[in-house]
Amino acid sequence: MRYLGKYVKKYYKFALLGIFFLSIEVFCDLLQPTIMSKMVDHGIANRDLRYVLVAGSVMLMMTGIGAVGAVIRNNISSIVSQRFGTELRLDLFRKIQSLSYEKAGKFDTASLVTRLTNDVTQTQNFVNGLMRIFAKTPLICIGSIVMAVSLDAKLSLIIAFIVPMVIAIIYLNTRIGYPLFQKVQRTLDHINGVMREYLSGVRVVKAFNRFDYEENRFSESNERLMNTQTLTMRVMAVFSPIVMLIINLGIICVLWFGGIAVNNGSLEVGKTIAFINYMTQLSSSLMMLSMVFTAFVRARASAERIGEVMNVEEPVRPEQLDMHEHEHITNIDFKNVSFSYTGKENEAVLKQINFSCRSGMTLGIIGSTGSGKSTLVNLIPRFYEATTGGVYVSGLNVCELDEQALRCRIAMVPQQNTLFTGTIIDNIRWGNEHATDAEVEQAAQIAQAHDFIMSFPDGYHTVLGQGGVNLSGGQKQRISIARALVRQSDVLILDDCTSAVDVITESKILTGLRSRSKELICMIIAQRITSVMGADLIMVLDNGEIVGQGTHEELLQSCSIYRDIYVSQFGEVAV
Repeated sequence: MRYLGKYVKKYYKFALLGIFFLSIEVFCDLLQPTIMSKMVDHGIANRDLRYVLVAGSVMLMMTGIGAVGAVIRNNISSIVSQRFGTELRLDLFRKIQSLSYEKAGKFDTASLVTRLTNDVTQTQNFVNGLMRIFAKTPLICIGSIVMAVSLDAKLSLIIAFIVPMVIAIIYLNTRIGYPLFQKVQRTLDHINGVMREYLSGVRVVKAFNRFDYEENRFSESNERLMNTQTLTMRVMAVFSPIVMLIINLGIICVLWFGGIAVNNGSLEVGKTIAFINYMTQLSSSLMMLSMVFTAFVRARASAERIGEVMNVEEPVRPEQLDMHEHEHITNIDFKNVSFSYTGKENEAVLKQINFSCRSGMTLGIIGSTGSGKSTLVNLIPRFYEATTGGVYVSGLNVCELDEQALRCRIAMVPQQNTLFTGTIIDNIRWGNEHATDAEVEQAAQIAQAHDFIMSFPDGYHTVLGQGGVNLSGGQKQRISIARALVRQSDVLILDDCTSAVDVITESKILTGLRSRSKELICMIIAQRITSVMGADLIMVLDNGEIVGQGTHEELLQSCSIYRDIYVSQFGEVAV
């Protein structure tokens, strides 16, 4: 959990300040029984009303000072814990954003959500408790022992037997509780995953009327969480009564032996009362110490889960070149590129890919499902890196370029169109936050989105539901295309993004793109031949290999796979 060192360095001064005021509160609490014992032994025993009033005033003053210390300490702990939680959550989110596709794929989405929410909250609560209650516990415990020993050393031998027994139980509590709380968090991951899958696929569930199945799935996961939490709470609940039993036995011993000492005249009544009060304070602190370690175990499990993400290390890269120092991307070259998700050559999904394209050129990529089309274009913005060979932009290997600077020059419309909650214009400007209204409208017109947008009462300011739920599939695709166009990038990648658009609308979009493609490199991945047949160069992929390159007419003559695709969509090839 080395990542926590950053926050310790930043907030330790505030924590020490909080503990200082906590110490004032503890000091005042520890003095109360001693003052009370003197009041009994000197004031009440001697019937000295003035002494009783003075001692009572001192007790009242100490209570007031302790209360002020507690208020200041509570304010400091609340501010520090909230800032800590906010900063930790933001840092964790930034870390998740910085992870490569490969590293991020090792964590389930639901698990990452749990770590960002529940795990950070558990850690934040522990920090808050550490400054408010947890630090107070050992101070009260040690102070009570010291004060009790100062009152009567012989009677304090009872404490010498009690404290080691309680510490042993707390240690056992920690050893048993830690794996149980880890299991609780993993089970919470699972229930979040079930809920996320249902919400993202609710239309499919409704379409197939699988409510009972989903309800049973959630019920099983929910019951598993309940059983895990119940088992954990049962196990942890055993320790507190045992601690209380031991402490109460200690108090009984104090009353027994203290009573004998009072009868013998070797101990004053006030000291006996004070000793019992210190035993009560000790019992409360030891009980709290047990709860502290329970909270610590839970926070530790959460902190380690956060650390699993925070400590992910990306491979060390050489110094990255800044694309801003060079001209626009004028050409893209793939040289002997092979790629495997596992890094094993015999599991490569792309094999010996070689091709070039330049500014003003439209490249069409077509092939069967699973042939590697999307994987190929994902290598250009460095979502993944080639296993062998190299991808070059303007003669520079993308592995040597700064990722952010590279991606600023690339606009991409992925297969899965993602829109965000907000207005239509906000979603289009997501591609370029500085785009003017005129630029947004121009991009929407090229994407054939302007007309349907203006059909809405609020036009470009129409509010979209989560994921653009109030739009059709084709409308979402066209807004996604407009978002990419408004970016005004050097490279435009369209990954099968017109599949939900009719042929006429698609033709208009492609015509509009041709007017823009004179200024950029345009790559179009498609299943329909109509999407790519007008491209300057068409590349046919099959099983991760290029099996044909050329224009539409050339491929009809030279590539059997391209010809088969054409026949399946249009019938026989015209002779």
